[in-house]
Amino acid sequence: MKYLPINRELFIKNRRNFMAQMKPNGVAVFNSNDIYPVSADSTLPFAQHRDIFYLSGVDQEESILLLFPNAPYEHLKEILFLRETNEHIAVWEGEKLTKERAFEVSGIKSVYWLQDFHKVLKEVMMYADTMYINTNEHYRSSVETETREDRFIKWWKENYPAHKVEKSNPILQRLRSVKDQIEIDLMQTACNITEKGIRRILKFVKPGVTEYEIEAEFAHEFLRNRSKGFAYTPIIASGNNANVLHYIENNQVCNAGDLLLLDVGAEYANYSSDLSRTIPVSGRFTDRQRAVYNAVLNVKNEATKMLVPGALWKQYHVEVGKIMTSELLGLGLIDKADVQNENPDWPAYKKYFMHGTSHHLGLDTHDYGLLHEPMQANMVFTVEPGIYIPAEGFGIRLEDDVVIQPNGEPFNLMKNIPIEADEIESLMNS
Repeated sequence: MKYLPINRELFIKNRRNFMAQMKPNGVAVFNSNDIYPVSADSTLPFAQHRDIFYLSGVDQEESILLLFPNAPYEHLKEILFLRETNEHIAVWEGEKLTKERAFEVSGIKSVYWLQDFHKVLKEVMMYADTMYINTNEHYRSSVETETREDRFIKWWKENYPAHKVEKSNPILQRLRSVKDQIEIDLMQTACNITEKGIRRILKFVKPGVTEYEIEAEFAHEFLRNRSKGFAYTPIIASGNNANVLHYIENNQVCNAGDLLLLDVGAEYANYSSDLSRTIPVSGRFTDRQRAVYNAVLNVKNEATKMLVPGALWKQYHVEVGKIMTSELLGLGLIDKADVQNENPDWPAYKKYFMHGTSHHLGLDTHDYGLLHEPMQANMVFTVEPGIYIPAEGFGIRLEDDVVIQPNGEPFNLMKNIPIEADEIESLMNS
């Protein structure tokens, strides 16, 4: 891995917290992701399943974690199963975790090779009443591929039909949404790497450069700072491309006078950052561009203040909508009649700001979190309002990542990244 070693106390604590919420005589199993084929002998780069990483720190394919807190024997309470390594694998694929190294990473003493999994599981199931299966229940999930986790669940149900079934996901949704300080520090590192990227870009962008050249500059800066690269597919959208919310082609020329919307973030140690900035290709905002820019910035600043313990997700977005409505009235994009006659299910402001303002951030860019429950300290959210005006040829989105505090306003992990229009212009013209 490119990232520096993570304190294993994080994973020990995560397992302890998870097992404390399991029912008596329950067993939980977590699988690594598959390595997905492309064609012939080509594969996509491996990306670890975030749940097994969260609970063990193991960042390797073909790994399994088993948790059985009520096991009658100590060696069965926490078990890692790893692909057995050898000299041949080391030559062709590089080093894999040894049993000793796996303990150093995870704090788990019982480490077996993968070929022993079914034998050990059979013994464990003799003592257990319940199996916790790890289904994907994220509110935005849309998965058609059968995963390694899916195959295990299907196999387990066929072979152990008499056991009760519980779900791991509701426990993980709550645990993963509230971050440990070690996690916040890792996310701060991801944000710091992103800062290096945006500062590089501010010196690089000018009329005539292409969106893909800008993407390449980000990739260079991210990789040279121990990141695997982008936390998500980057959006480098010049001119009217910014009005396509998920524009990822990044293949157009940046023209003089246009705005450039950047929605990019570095990952670090599997943790995401998520940044949006909008900058003038020529180094100066027009008066109209600056007015819209400052309106978006004001919405972002006011929305951020609302992210406090006890805040409710739906009400938060209603209140942000009121602020955006006021700004759009000031810009002349809507009028009082539009507001008076608006559809409550699709308010007038949605014509120019059609997406949500915030989402959980962590091991996933759209991280775990139960949206019907009140916000808590140490949850990490994005704040990302935007105004999109196809008729005027530009769209503006601004986004920071913030940590909810026990008291007062959130802590901005991106507080050092330029965002004021004057600072953006100054850096681009220095």
